[in-house]
Amino acid sequence: MGTTWRSPGRGRLALCLSGLVLSLYALHVKAARARDQDYRALCDVGTAISCSRVFSSRCAWEWKARGTGLFVGAVHGNQMCMAARLSDGSGVWDCRARKQMHGDRLLQGTLPSESGVWGRGFGLVEPVLGADSVFNQSNSIFGCIFYTLQLLLGCLRGRWVSILLLLSSLLSLAGSVYLAWILFFVLYDFCIVCITTYAINVGLLVLSFREVQRPQGKVKGH
Repeated sequence: MGTTWRSPGRGRLALCLSGLVLSLYALHVKAARARDQDYRALCDVGTAISCSRVFSSRCAWEWKARGTGLFVGAVHGNQMCMAARLSDGSGVWDCRARKQMHGDRLLQGTLPSESGVWGRGFGLVEPVLGADSVFNQSNSIFGCIFYTLQLLLGCLRGRWVSILLLLSSLLSLAGSVYLAWILFFVLYDFCIVCITTYAINVGLLVLSFREVQRPQGKVKGH
């Protein structure tokens, strides 16, 4: 059966538009934070719940010790990131630090290798293709492309369309799991916008899976 036009369905339309709006909002927050480091977004609830810090993060770090105090995390270019675990378990970081300090005492140890920027190219493009690569775009740009593609493909009916929708949804799910791991176990943050987009991606995967199982000759809205 050839490809025909159809309505994407209310479910897919709502999810794609929601994802597109959130991706554009993330770009806005990142740009605003670049202009003003004191900018506070609507999704910034507290120290450990901040989407603007996630969107504008320029390096990543890993805890080098347990308990409270300051610990070096990673080196990005000429910057060294200082990570701090607070007594309540939350974490903060500062990419302006140049020494590994605990109070006024220099800590000894081996620095981790240079780390990619998680907010651009999923932290995977820069180490391979470099920071100036055309593919090293903000994650939100990829989000806009994905949700637009899902919406446009949702307006078509055909076996290859259903398979492409499912494959792209599976890819987005893998990306969501990867970014969620970075969010919780590397950045030690809780980003409301990020979590919502992960849920949207799961919803689109469910719709795409149902689309593949549905007989192509049967017209039915989502």
